[in-house]
Amino acid sequence: MVKIAPSFLAANFVVLEREIRAVEAAGADYIHLDVMDGHFVPNITFGPMVVEAIRKATALTLDVHLMISEPGKYLRAFADSGADICTIHVEVNADLHALLREIRRTGMRAGATVKPATPVEALYPLLPSLDLALVMSVEPGFGGQAFMPESLEKVRELRAEVERQGVNAEIEIDGGIGLENAGHAVAAGADVLVAGSSAFRDGKVVENLAALRRAGLTGLGQ
Repeated sequence: MVKIAPSFLAANFVVLEREIRAVEAAGADYIHLDVMDGHFVPNITFGPMVVEAIRKATALTLDVHLMISEPGKYLRAFADSGADICTIHVEVNADLHALLREIRRTGMRAGATVKPATPVEALYPLLPSLDLALVMSVEPGFGGQAFMPESLEKVRELRAEVERQGVNAEIEIDGGIGLENAGHAVAAGADVLVAGSSAFRDGKVVENLAALRRAGLTGLGQ
């Protein structure tokens, strides 16, 4: 099955609970939450308090993507806020294996991701420690960017390596995902599609997610 993870970077926070109910009704698998610190990326979003508020409103899996320079300082806070998955960037200046071990010690599932300019091979040594491997298909930091087609080759290479190593990491793709490329992403090997603008467009979340899932299934030949 293709999993869909609406990115709340594109949600209307004025009516946050309504947006949560909409993605639940649409059959979303995860809620994707982009945490930005204004340092690792040039934008600031939200922190553990917002994750906690969302956790209180839904039982859906909370997929937290930390675009922050010092994730190790905040892992416990995000775990306590109710995050289910915590994804860090390989580009941070830290011991990645130690961070992933700490993520799992807190009870969260461990994820890692690469920016578009970083070779996907940077994820390979981490795969045995990962529950989720994320390929960024836009430059992280802002929503609404155009999909980078070259990211599909990264997904293909990552899928081949996941299978070669025999690990169980899900492959997620994030950035510019819409009807025109969802099937290509799944055909390349993606398990989880993060969708922001295309999920919340025109307030038609149920219809948008259904269309995205259908488009993704074409990549599986269905």
